Amino acid sequence: MRLTVLLLKAAKAAFPHDYRFGTNRPWTAAAKRLNPPGKTRRKVFVEPIAHEDWSVFKGDVVQILSGKDSGKQGKITQVFRHRNWVIVEGLNTHHRYIGRSGDYRGTYIASEAPLLLKDIALIDPSDRMPTDTEWRYTEEGEKVRVSLRTGRIIPKPLVQRKDGIIPEQWKDGPKDTSPEDALEKTYTPSLKTLEEEIMDKMNIQEHRRPKKSYWY
Repeated sequence: MRLTVLLLKAAKAAFPHDYRFGTNRPWTAAAKRLNPPGKTRRKVFVEPIAHEDWSVFKGDVVQILSGKDSGKQGKITQVFRHRNWVIVEGLNTHHRYIGRSGDYRGTYIASEAPLLLKDIALIDPSDRMPTDTEWRYTEEGEKVRVSLRTGRIIPKPLVQRKDGIIPEQWKDGPKDTSPEDALEKTYTPSLKTLEEEIMDKMNIQEHRRPKKSYWY
C-alpha cells in the first residue's frame, strides 16, 4: 500500500502556482517557452466541471458566440477538459512564424486557438441552430443529451480512430476475420512436449523417455 501511494505521488506532475497552461504537453519545448524560468504569470482560474456533466465532445458541431468568428459554425477537433477548452476546426485562428533562424524569416502558418465552453453553443441537428442542452434519461435508462429549445435528442458523435475508421460503421470484407473465428479456441493445452504431440498425431510409438534435465 505504501509503495502504491509513493508511485502515485511520483507520477502526479507538480506545477508552480503561476504556471501558465497551454495546448502543448508540459514537458515539450513549446510549453517550456511559454513558462521560462523566473517569469511570473497571472494565474488563470478554471471552474471545475464534473466528468458526468460535460456536454460537448470531439466531433460535435458548435457555434461560436463571441470573438472575431462569432456566429460561425465548425467541428470540434480537440477537447481539454482540465482547462474547459475546445478547439474548433478552422476557426479562432492566429497566425505566426515558425522555424525562424538567421536570415530566414520562417514559415507563416495559421493555428486554432482554444475556446472556453461559455463561448460556444452546441448545434441542434434538427434545425442547425445553437441551443443549450441538459442530460436526461430515456425510458430504457440510457443517458442522452436533450436540446432545451426543441426537446430533441442530440446523439453523441461517433468516435473516429486515428486511421479514419469508425468502428460502428465498419463492414467486414471477404478477407476479414470474423469475431467468432478470432475468439474460437483451437488449441488444447497439454503437458506433452512438441515432439511427443507430433508423434501422437503421426501414430509413432516411442517407449523411450528423455532423462530429466536440471537448470541452475
